Amino acid sequence: MGDIIVQKYGGSSVATTEKIITIAKRLIERKKTNPKIVVVVSAMGDTTDDYISLAKEITDTPDKRELDVLMSTGEMISASLLAMSLKSMGCDAISYNAYQLDIQTSGTHGKSLIDDIDVSKIEKSLDEGKIVVVTGFQGLDDIGDITTLGRGGSDTSAVALAVKLNGKCEIYTDVDGIYFTDPRKFKDAKKLEEIEYEEMLELASLGAQVMHSRSIELAQKYQIELYVGLSCSDIKGTYIRGMKNMKLEDKVITGLATSDDDVAITIDIDEEKIVDLFESIANENISMDMISQTAPINSSNITVSFTIPKEDLVKAKEIVSKYVLKNKIIIDENITKLSLVGLGMKHTSGVASKVFNILRKNGIKVKLITTSEIRITCAISSEYTDIAISEIAKEFNV
Repeated sequence: MGDIIVQKYGGSSVATTEKIITIAKRLIERKKTNPKIVVVVSAMGDTTDDYISLAKEITDTPDKRELDVLMSTGEMISASLLAMSLKSMGCDAISYNAYQLDIQTSGTHGKSLIDDIDVSKIEKSLDEGKIVVVTGFQGLDDIGDITTLGRGGSDTSAVALAVKLNGKCEIYTDVDGIYFTDPRKFKDAKKLEEIEYEEMLELASLGAQVMHSRSIELAQKYQIELYVGLSCSDIKGTYIRGMKNMKLEDKVITGLATSDDDVAITIDIDEEKIVDLFESIANENISMDMISQTAPINSSNITVSFTIPKEDLVKAKEIVSKYVLKNKIIIDENITKLSLVGLGMKHTSGVASKVFNILRKNGIKVKLITTSEIRITCAISSEYTDIAISEIAKEFNV
């Protein structure tokens, strides 16, 4: 019967009933060569954002449990509409949500992790010749409450299903593959034929919008090859795969990601208090990044800088103010995190110096910096993002 194919369609792909009907037609055609197809869908268009706005009209701090209940309805609508569309064309189909599949999750509301999925109903439906449509982005906690997986969680749902079904995974979105950098921000960006898990994981975690980082981690762990392509198109996309299936020659830099979703906080704090501060921030599930610290000079105080997501700024300021005087706190909301990623960096010296040279020549100040074996991330003023991307692309011929 061949491999089970798990396809995922994002919000833009199912934004209208016309698009859903088009997907249904292509699924029927695909079924002729791949009889067993599972489809994971996101909420239609900007539905998720609309639901958040609705909740914010009620209160600035919606209850997280109730927000998950509200947010999960979008995927149910998409799934039922696609199943209806397939049936109307004479193709047997069935939709399932988190309750019906017992998608078990753990963690906190809005940021849950998938623990297990009961795929017995899916396998039975596939054996009956049906196309199975599954709601992405959602699960159940240990007391049966609905949970959501966070932004881009439908990618994770699709990869998890591919793992459980021992299938192949295809992610369809509004871009025709993975590019060196976001083509909407840099029109000359080149498309990649393939990218290694580790590289894609770095790009996804750094703000690349094509895929969710957790889905890449899951695919890497279970060696699920991913295909990313444009919805309802025959344009060739990009494969995400392990090193053993890649071409032998590495580029020094494979991709560049930018993110405007963070703020930088700089504080003057007693060295003895820093551990307690970081623990307090962690206890609120606030992610910290780009942490830098100066050594104390003639006092016990140190200067510490770090970045956090903008959405957590209010809570973070509240925590920081318990440890630091207000006049010792500097908030910088005008930052873009510019990250270069490539396995080739492991074997190539002088990459960082080239990047700093480019930025210096263009009068771009580096506010913060972090590095790993395959990544360099600089925080720069947002107004310089375009020129930085353009000059780096020229220098590294990507």
